[in-house]
Amino acid sequence: MQDEPGTAAPARAELQADCAQCFGLCCVALPFAASADFAIDKAAGSPCRNLRTDFRCGIHTDLRQRGFNGCTVYDCFGAGQKVSQLTFGGEDWRSGSRAHARLMFDVFPVVRQLQELLWYLTEALDLPAARPIHPELRRALGRTEALTRQTPEELAELDVPAVRRDVNVLLLRTSELARAGLGRGKKKERRGADLMGARLKGADLRGANLRGAYLIAADLTGADLRDADLIGADLRDTDLTDADLTGALFLTQPQLNAAKGSPGTRLPASLNRPGHWTG
Repeated sequence: MQDEPGTAAPARAELQADCAQCFGLCCVALPFAASADFAIDKAAGSPCRNLRTDFRCGIHTDLRQRGFNGCTVYDCFGAGQKVSQLTFGGEDWRSGSRAHARLMFDVFPVVRQLQELLWYLTEALDLPAARPIHPELRRALGRTEALTRQTPEELAELDVPAVRRDVNVLLLRTSELARAGLGRGKKKERRGADLMGARLKGADLRGANLRGAYLIAADLTGADLRDADLIGADLRDTDLTDADLTGALFLTQPQLNAAKGSPGTRLPASLNRPGHWTG
């Protein structure tokens, strides 16, 4: 079995935001509403009032203090620099027509979703337990990477939900292989469960299926989440103080950024401890 021709697996660094190579796309393309996460309303395609002429944020070091928690949670998985420098060849949204700018803003969230899938597929290929399906994972990664390199017009027309469905079949199988034999009793199958505000302090959730679970404001202090599948789990304000997330499957930086934690929270090596956890 061969990988898709003409494509190469992206390095982890390519799947992380590099704001210095981006034209402030998340600060312009995406909308947000005044709320606990954002201090103001902003329409899609309208530059945030804090965006400087050099495409950097004017209040980056004070975002949380100024009411922009949502900005500190967001991560584009490297879509910003890819759209800015590759898809549009370094031509920013201010330098062309309105149609050019609109197309860039339409393409950015599409590539962001594809980059997230690349993050998951890259992680799956790092798992020895998933070796039986590594050839399929490599082919899926090659196809997805190739999609990110299409023209702006092709990307704008891409059926992203269909791509996600195809990749998810492999990610589900990866999860099953990785969690096999880890005490997956009935109590560990909590896919899509409503656990908002749940008291799970010290809970044994090793190898649990928590895909898409609602863990908003749940207390997971000291919980054992080793090898738990957390893809799509909502961790907003989840207390992960001293929890063990070693080997947690498909956990992302935005999920951690949205949660609460401590210096004692144990994390996968591929993720960074959010700065506000030590405040």
